[in-house]
Parts: sequence; structure tokens; C-alpha cells
Amino acid sequence: MEDTEIIELYWQRSEIAIKETDGKYGKYCKSIVQNILQNKEDTEECVNDTWLHTWNAIPTERPYEFRTWLGRIARNLAFDRYRKRTAKKRGGREVDILMSELEECIPSAQTVEKELEDAELASFINNFLKEQKKESRMIFVRRYYYSDSIKQIAERFGISESKVKSSLFRIRNGLKVYLEKEGITI
Repeated sequence: MEDTEIIELYWQRSEIAIKETDGKYGKYCKSIVQNILQNKEDTEECVNDTWLHTWNAIPTERPYEFRTWLGRIARNLAFDRYRKRTAKKRGGREVDILMSELEECIPSAQTVEKELEDAELASFINNFLKEQKKESRMIFVRRYYYSDSIKQIAERFGISESKVKSSLFRIRNGLKVYLEKEGITI
């Protein structure tokens, strides 16, 4: 079923929309959430929350890129669940590691006047990534959007883990320089 047809089912408040969404995008959303939460039960709950959030959001929104929109919902819900789960204990979990990697080149939430500046920052990051080689761009997105581990990325692209690490290091440094040049305070 096409995305426009699924979205129309949501607008009609047909529960078939959830079944169709799960059938078409369930694995996609599960992979995003699982990479963040690393827990099967939490993953299942979070994906179900994604469908609930979608059900509640679509009557007022009509997403342009449905797959990306769903992925963003799943990812945000997974990070929210992760933060709640680890609020009292900080550890060397993969999500902590990847977020700390970005802290050096992305401004903290306290320095950004939320909505407008977040959109501007996202635009700058997208523009920076468009200037990168395809492989570098894909490595960055797999790490910081899909939360893939270094090992998963290396296997996906058929390269060594050290090459992934050095590529990510170079991209982060380049991003930091680019953002500073654009006037973004780090």
C-alpha cells in the first residue's frame, strides 16, 4: 500500500492504518529503536508507542515523507525512554558514547533557543553533510541518526572499525569547524 493511502486511512480513523504501517515500516522502526534501547521488550513497547503517537498526530499533520517521519517519532520516543531508564545511573552504554562523541561539535540544549534554532542547526548540519563524500555522509547518519554501533557500520560498509572511527572523528571535527564558521557557538 502506498504511503498516501496509509495516511488517508489515518485521516479516516481506520485502525487498518496501524496494521498497514506496522507491516510496511515495523522492521524499520524496530531497528532504530533496538539500536538505542538494546532491549527487546522496551523496543516492542516503544514501537507500539510510535503507532499510538502516529495515530494521535496524523489528524492534525499530513507527513510529507512518511517513512522519515515515522523514524523520527520512533527515534525520539526511544531516546526519551532511554533517558528515563538511565536517569539515575550513567554508564558506558552505546547511546551515552555516541551522544558524548557529538557533544564536542554540537551546541548544548541550554545554549539554543529551542524550536527555531534547532531547525536552523539541522539545516546547517544537512548542508554540511551534503558537502561530504557519500560514504562519509552515510557513516555519519548510520551512527548518529540510526545509532548503529561502530561494528555494525564497519560490517555494513565492508571496512575496518578503525576506519569507521577515524572517519567519524574527521567528520565531527569538520562539522565543528563548519558550525563555528556559520556562527554557531559550541
